[in-house]
Formats: sequence, C-alpha cells, structure tokens
Amino acid sequence: MSSQYDNTRQHLLDTGHRVISGKGFCGVGLSEILTTAGVPKGSFYHYFKSKEQFGQALLEDYFRKYLADMDRLFTPGDKPAAEQLMTYWKEWLRTYSAGCNEQKCLVVKLSAEVADLSEPMRITLRDGTDRIIARVARCIENGRADGSLPPQLDPEQTANMLYQLWLGASLLTKLHRTGAPLEQAMAITRATLAGEH
Repeated sequence: MSSQYDNTRQHLLDTGHRVISGKGFCGVGLSEILTTAGVPKGSFYHYFKSKEQFGQALLEDYFRKYLADMDRLFTPGDKPAAEQLMTYWKEWLRTYSAGCNEQKCLVVKLSAEVADLSEPMRITLRDGTDRIIARVARCIENGRADGSLPPQLDPEQTANMLYQLWLGASLLTKLHRTGAPLEQAMAITRATLAGEH
C-alpha cells in the first residue's frame, strides 16, 4: 500500500513536470494532467488538496532531484572544483540551448508565471534557487582552496552573478529561439572563473 501510495504520487509529479514544463502552470488544467497520467480525480485529491499544493510539491520534487545531481557533481576532491563548475555550466548549455518547447528547468519556466499567483510556490522557488546558489558558492570556495580558481573570487557574489546570468540567458534563449545568449553566458562564465572579470 505504501509503495503504491508513493508510486502514484510520484507518477502524478513526473507527469505534471512533463506537461507543465511544456505549457506552463496556468496553461494546464487539472483534467489534462489526470488524463495524461491515467489517474482518477479522486486519487489526485488523496495526495494533494489543490492544484496549487500539487504545484508546490512538483517544485519541491524538482529541486530535490536537481540538488542531488549538483551534490553528485560537486563532490569535493573528485575533480578540481573549476572543472566541476564548468561541467555544470556545459550541461546547462547542452540542455537548454536545444530550442525545444519543453523547458526542463521549472525555475526558468515558472518563476515569473507563479510568483504573483501563489505565495507557497514563490517561496519554494526562492528557497530552491537559494540552495542552488549556495552549492555553486561552496564549489567556488572549494576551487579557491584547491587552487583551480583565483583566490580573489568572492564565492557568494560570483555564484549569485553567474546564476542570474544563466537564468537571464535561458529566458533570452526562449525568446529568441537561439542558443546565442547561453553561448555568451558561457564565455562570461569562463572569463569570470579565470579571474578576467
């Protein structure tokens, strides 16, 4: 029973991610998610009180997976921290410059849309992005310690600037339907991590 509970709930979240990442939170009705998932409405309300609570759970699940991936990548001592950071940004570039309609990054897809609609979802997005930036900052600190990054880099300032740069570039990539903004973000990132900015 417990396994089924977790599986059905996770199935709803996984399906919701796929559908909402393509159409947005407001552009998708609950019935579309349920039809796509093959789950009856009563089952949905067994796990979630509302679409808003579902959206918050969807974001929490997204950040849980995203941060776990970051933790695996940013393992101290595994590789020089500068190499770990560049792997992170290269993966972002590879994933989000593809020009597909489905935006895998729910932060990019939903931040502007839900920030004024749902306080719980806004807070979940805020806290999740803060944790991402903190991990990037910690990796920069590790890079200063292992000598792979310049000692003058301020970890928190640099992490904030780079994350904001990549979020903005991701939005521009969606608007212009070209990977050029992300390529520019990569060039600025390389120069910043080399101490040239």
